[in-house]
This record gives sequence, structure tokens and C-alpha cells, in this order.
Amino acid sequence: MSRSKDRPGRGRLRGWGGVAGMAVACAVTAAVTLLPLAHHSVGPAGSGGVATADRARAEACTEPEASLPASGDDGPNIEKIKERGKLIAGVDQNSFRWGYRNPESGDLEGFDIDLVRAIADDLLGDPDAVIFRAIPTNQRIAALENDRVDVVVRTMTINCKRLEQVSFSTAYFQAGQQVLAPKESPITGYDSSLKGKRVCSAEGSTAYEALEKKSFGALYKDDFDGTERDPDLLTVPNQLDCLVRLQLGEVDAIVTDNALAAGQAAQDPAVELKGKDPFTTEYYGVATKKGSDDLVARVNKVLVDYRAGGKDSAWMRSYEKWLATGLPGITAPPAPKYRTD
Repeated sequence: MSRSKDRPGRGRLRGWGGVAGMAVACAVTAAVTLLPLAHHSVGPAGSGGVATADRARAEACTEPEASLPASGDDGPNIEKIKERGKLIAGVDQNSFRWGYRNPESGDLEGFDIDLVRAIADDLLGDPDAVIFRAIPTNQRIAALENDRVDVVVRTMTINCKRLEQVSFSTAYFQAGQQVLAPKESPITGYDSSLKGKRVCSAEGSTAYEALEKKSFGALYKDDFDGTERDPDLLTVPNQLDCLVRLQLGEVDAIVTDNALAAGQAAQDPAVELKGKDPFTTEYYGVATKKGSDDLVARVNKVLVDYRAGGKDSAWMRSYEKWLATGLPGITAPPAPKYRTD
């Protein structure tokens, strides 16, 4: 995976059993190529007027989690999905418990996958009427802009910067950035203990943006970052690649969403979350192409139904099944916020 053979600690795989563990990790990451991004053309999603309004809202952004009011009405984007008979969803397939491929059945499973199926069920009357497209972290927005997917449901944080490029549903999960490192590491969290340490994050992630703002002296950016000469060591296309780097001893820590980090800690008992709490508060939303208002409003309607029922809601059942072990203590989904303009 790395071009250098003499970096400190290379070959010291933690938790997954040496070479066999590395093979598993690489197989999971490489499996992204098994679900190609583009087989169908979805077509344009909205009008220039709507995009202009969205851009103005993003520039004056004070509450990015506020989305369009929920609606069960159809519209041009929903009609295209119905005509096709399939929802095309951009997902992850290597984030344990969120979107990952079950090694026994070969099926995609996880919290995000459950939500995709709920959206398909509402739109098409069939939770299996989905074409899954596995997309790397740094290609989520491009997949929407290039009409390769209808929605992205991939632990994608809603923020003002992204609202300039895509539209979001209401929040379906609250997370936050945290540091993941080996249990024996002297790193104590997102603090001065990171000074001089090699810290991995995914390209295009809010973790990388956080490190850009405050790195505490950590080494977090590759030479030739974003070019063909980029070694993809400290900044990587897929977040799981950071765990592989950590297991190889090529980096000292990872900064990522605590929700994803909890799944990685479950995969590798030799690592743990550092610091008592996340150092940011972030919300995941379902992303659509900018201006796809009918689809956003319909997804928000799905989320209303998904949250309904308290402890017996579909949201809580999915949480208990996939996330409660690694992220205990959550008693309800985040409450929706709606735009008033």
C-alpha cells in the first residue's frame, strides 16, 4: 500500500492478525471497485433559479441542518426514479456497521443501508429496488454532480460549505470528530499530544478540514497532496485506508467521526477512541444533487416516518442492531429542523 519500505513500524499489524488481517483490510477497500459508479444516466435535477436560491442560503448559512419541509408529493426527480424502477444510492461498503459487505452473505448491511432501503420502499414500494454505488469519501459530491447517483447516504456531514454544492435532508444522526489511536499510544486526544505525530484523515472529509484549522503540530498533509504524485499516506481516498495505515504503523493516529471510529475499534481491539468526547458536533444527512427539492422533501417525509414510534421506531431498531454496542446511550434520533424561507 505504501511506496516506502523503511518507515518506522512497517509490518507491525495490530489486531487483525498480521498478513491475513492486511489481506482482509485490502480486500474490503479494493471491493469498492466491484460496484461501479456509472451505468445509468439520471439527468438534470433542478432549475438554475433553485440552485441560485440554495447558493444564497449557503452563503448566509447560520443553521445548515435546516432543510425543506417534509412532503409526500412527487416531482420531476422522483418521477425519474419511478420510471427507472430503481433508486440509485451512493454508499460505503467498507464502514463496519454503517455500510459494509457481509463477508458471509455478500450483502450490503448497516445503519446507512437500512435508511436507503426505507427510502426505496417509500418511493417504489420495494426496499430492494436499489442500485448501490460504492463511492469513496472524496467522490461523494462528484457522484451527485455528475448524475451517477440519486442520493448519497454515506455518513455525510451537513455543513455550510457542502450546501454550496449539494442539497441535504434533515439530520438523521449526530456525530463528532475524535481521535483513534492504539491503546498503548501516548496520544490523549485532539490536543498537544498530536505534536509531531502522523495523523491520517480522508480526503474531502470534515476531519481533514478540522486538521487544517488546528493541527496541534501534527503531520497531516501529504507532499503533492491532490496530484498524481500524492502518496495517499496521510490523506487517503477512503476512510478505512487510515485504519490499514495505522495497523501497518505508517501513521500514529486517525481523526474521523466518532461514529466511524467506533466501528473501526470494534474491528480492531488494539485501538481506541482518545479523549472523553468528540471535539465537534456534526449531523449526517442524505445528500442529493443541488436543487432536487422534490426528492429532498420526500426523503424528509421518509425520515419523519423513520423516526416515529419512540423506542419502537425504525430508526431505534436500526440503531440497536448496528450501533448501540459501539455508541451506547443514544435514546432518540436528532430532531428535524426545517427551513422557514
